[in-house]
Amino acid sequence: MRKLNQFISGDDGERGESFLDDESDDLCSLSPAQRMYAFAACLVAGLACTFLSLIVFVKPIKFAVLFTFGNVLAVGSTVFLIGVGKQLSVMFDSVRIYATAIYIGFVVISLICALWVQSELHSFCSHNGV
Repeated sequence: MRKLNQFISGDDGERGESFLDDESDDLCSLSPAQRMYAFAACLVAGLACTFLSLIVFVKPIKFAVLFTFGNVLAVGSTVFLIGVGKQLSVMFDSVRIYATAIYIGFVVISLICALWVQSELHSFCSHNGV
């Protein structure tokens, strides 16, 4: 992981605080190349789910589930690079706590609204004989 760090940061010797940390080496047995592949696969899958959610926009539950799953995959893909502990500490840092809270809040709100809209549409249609 250190060589990957040095390659990305452009360092050729002295090592300071870096975004890609060796702390994640202790928690995971994946090689640096496997981590990059897992990161890329998770990110691509997240973007694909997010794109597919736009196609099924008229079906609220499918949209909400695909959109939420795609976003969680895309955000969670960096876990392969920096580790779970570092990811959580970065997300809940004092500078980013509001952005994280807003993100989580809107993810929950989108799921609630999709389920509520679907149940309202279902009750409306069954009540009016549609």
